[in-house]
Amino acid sequence: MSDTAEITGPLTRRRRTTVAGNGKQANGGGRWHEAGDKPPQRAAKGGKKMEQVSKQTSYNGKLDRDADTKGIHQHHHHQQQQHQQQQLSDSSKNEKSAVEDINDKLSVHTLQESLLSSASGYNNYRGILNWCVVMLVLSNARLFLENIIKYGILVDPIQVVSLFLKDPYSWPAACLIIASNVFILLALYIERRLAVGTFSETAGRVLHIFNLTATLVFPSTTILTVSSITPVGGVLSLGLYTVLFLKLFSYQDTNRWNREVRLAKAKKLTRSHSCPSVAQSNGSAVHSIVSYPGNLTHRDMYYFAFAPTLCYQLNFPRSPRIRKRFLIRRLFEMLFLMQLLVGLIQQWMVPTVQNSMKPFKEMDFSRMVERLLKLAVPNHLIWLIFFYWFFHSTLNFMAELLQFGDREFYRDWWNSETVTYFWANWNIPVHKWCLRHFYKPMLKKGVNKFWAQTAVFLVSAFFHEYLVSVPLKMFRLWAFMGMMAQVPLAWFVGRYLNGIYGNAAVWISLIIGQPVAVLMYVHDYYVTHYGSST
Repeated sequence: MSDTAEITGPLTRRRRTTVAGNGKQANGGGRWHEAGDKPPQRAAKGGKKMEQVSKQTSYNGKLDRDADTKGIHQHHHHQQQQHQQQQLSDSSKNEKSAVEDINDKLSVHTLQESLLSSASGYNNYRGILNWCVVMLVLSNARLFLENIIKYGILVDPIQVVSLFLKDPYSWPAACLIIASNVFILLALYIERRLAVGTFSETAGRVLHIFNLTATLVFPSTTILTVSSITPVGGVLSLGLYTVLFLKLFSYQDTNRWNREVRLAKAKKLTRSHSCPSVAQSNGSAVHSIVSYPGNLTHRDMYYFAFAPTLCYQLNFPRSPRIRKRFLIRRLFEMLFLMQLLVGLIQQWMVPTVQNSMKPFKEMDFSRMVERLLKLAVPNHLIWLIFFYWFFHSTLNFMAELLQFGDREFYRDWWNSETVTYFWANWNIPVHKWCLRHFYKPMLKKGVNKFWAQTAVFLVSAFFHEYLVSVPLKMFRLWAFMGMMAQVPLAWFVGRYLNGIYGNAAVWISLIIGQPVAVLMYVHDYYVTHYGSST
């Protein structure tokens, strides 16, 4: 019995311990102690570790709670400090505003200039500009209403056709314009012969001079001899031939410079550097880079003939595409402004010119001055509309249609403080031509700057007289003298006037200067042809 008990006892105790598991480790441990066995050392060590972890966790939790409590106290303390500072700043602001209010009541005046004084630095006069525009519109509206009441409606579209054609079956001005292709093709033929060496430089220069001289002589002789050409048709024809003369002059000059460059390269570089044409690096077939003499083609020649420029070069800047909306807007402006110009001339200019015949015929100087001043206002308004119609609408339309990239046809001439600045910026194509082919070559030859400028004005005066006297078939030299009068005027304004005074002088010269000379031509034409009937 005892042996059985000794055997079964420990087994049963072990089984109970196994069945009881970890949840009854304390009782198991006591049973191990009652049986005389030592308890497992791992359980004791694990218990110690658990006690250490629990102690450390409770300690860390206590530290965290202390830190949170401390952070909360610091945050509340910081908020209290901010609130106190804000109260102090608010109180200081209130005290400062109160002091400023008192100072404002005590002192009202400070050191300052009036706005209309130049020393004030004030320059925002948009309201005054708007007032001037409103007054200008109202005054011209009164004149327009007075004109309609006095003369009725004088606008007649059928009469416009008679200004271009005397006989509907005869178009002499149009035929004259078509004949200009002869001079274009002749210039191209001369350049081709010069490029291959068939003509010498001297022979080519003589032929170009002959061609350029014929470009000016042929149309003027035709207009003076053919009676069926009207003055308006003559002005258009001569204007086109004048532009063609300037273009062909630039064409032969530029190609001569390219021959000089090619000759210089042939002496220093290999022959492959003077190839006729070079493709673009991006492979574009639309606008290829051309080098001399690859430019001597009909396509290139006629592109330059129609391009809105007077200065030729081998590769013009090109716009990437044609903007259809921009093109349509410019076309609409061209058509509308043309009708407006014709209407203003018929309704406003013609009656005033007819009324000015009698004072000029009787040499009544006071009435003459009054009539000229009366003519200057509508003439100047028509000139401004013509400027926008031609230099902005028409030239931009042509440039957009031909994808011509350089659109600088004018600069801010309205801000001109000198006469020379106006003439250099209101017509950029002519200005570039004068600089490139006339003014700078004279300076390189040693001509004085003043005399070079005078020569430019002299050439300009010649063409102004050429465009007015020949179509009217009478020579009065009013345009020539008006242009040459710009030389002393430019000297006087540049020396004694500046700023707004110089700008005012430029505007006065535009209003009563050259436009008056043109009106005197028109008046003389009416007196010559219709003076006996009035």
